[in-house]
Amino acid sequence: MPNPRLAGRYAKSLLDFAVEKNQLDVVYKDMSFLQSICKSNRDFINLLKSPIITPDKKEKIVDAITKNQIGELTSTFNKLLISKGREIYLPEIVYAFVQQYKDYKGINIVKLITAVPIGEELKNSITDKIRSVFNTEHIELNAEVNPEIIGGFVLEMGDRLIDASVAYDLHKIKKEFESNDFVYKIR
Repeated sequence: MPNPRLAGRYAKSLLDFAVEKNQLDVVYKDMSFLQSICKSNRDFINLLKSPIITPDKKEKIVDAITKNQIGELTSTFNKLLISKGREIYLPEIVYAFVQQYKDYKGINIVKLITAVPIGEELKNSITDKIRSVFNTEHIELNAEVNPEIIGGFVLEMGDRLIDASVAYDLHKIKKEFESNDFVYKIR
């Protein structure tokens, strides 16, 4: 059962402690590693959620998976989660930590959706344009391909959305024809 409030509190505590210990970037790297495991390995998630596997075994398995891959602070945090019975929330906590880290560092996440893949040169020019228009320094551009937009692009940054896609324009034209504005103006 998702619990974003709990995940946010644990992530914030870890972030604050990592800042205090001057290990924020190390913990971020560890959390990124754990996030990649959570995304790519469904068995790992099932292991965390299993009520049959004892906490001691879970701790040993998680240690074996993450051995020499994560730092001492993150390893201790994982042990704490397991001892408190909160290991089922690890994927949510990892996600919340990554988001809070990016907020802390002032990194703006920009999602760019295009109908066809774009090259690095175009990505760089879009990133430069976003920096100048929105007066922001740190940008993480995530490019996605969605052929359903037909052409153009959709740009999402925080609560801002710029939809310059052909599909959006066609939808607007369809709405105008459905309202019969053109028929009334002719008569």
